[in-house]
Amino acid sequence: MDAVPTDESLRPALEALAERDQDIAAAYTACGLPPVRGTPVGFAGLIHTIVGQQVSAAAARAIMARLEAAVRPMTPRALLKLDEEALRRVGLSRPKVRYCRGLAEDLSSGRLDLAEVHELDDAEAIERITRVKGLGRWSAECYLLFALKRPDIWPADDLAVQAAMQRLKSLEARPTTKVMDRLAEPWRPYRSAAARFLWHYYRHPGLV
Repeated sequence: MDAVPTDESLRPALEALAERDQDIAAAYTACGLPPVRGTPVGFAGLIHTIVGQQVSAAAARAIMARLEAAVRPMTPRALLKLDEEALRRVGLSRPKVRYCRGLAEDLSSGRLDLAEVHELDDAEAIERITRVKGLGRWSAECYLLFALKRPDIWPADDLAVQAAMQRLKSLEARPTTKVMDRLAEPWRPYRSAAARFLWHYYRHPGLV
């Protein structure tokens, strides 16, 4: 299988972080750049985010591939044409079927306007997205980070990011959200790159 290309767009931010933080510098030397990763902007991107909740990356890719084959094009109207059982057959759990259909209904009715959301600052955009049932703070942060490519998103509640921070900083226990925020404060305005790197660091085979 071909190797996933590294994300060169992260290099300037990670080099700036390495200059500030010797732990990042050492880990960056060992791990290099994270792989390219992104999600579509708009409805499809939020559907990707829902599908990826609490499942492995491989499982999410498989489910998303089946869903994209069943919903063409990936629009709210097209998704709403499928009933619950059809969505269940692609691998969605019953709660995720409700979340996907609810998102589609919110967009179709105008209760959620993504063009408007995209113009909001990070905090306001997260607040607006989390009004949708099934899209919590982590999901909103992932959308801003991977779809909109916002530069300073910090998913402090993510367990893999917490575990990577524990290893990076040689902490005795996995850090709380409050500790995560404190440790990442010097990384502004590059916390998105830091989060991307910590996911990469967490999965790096030589450091498990």
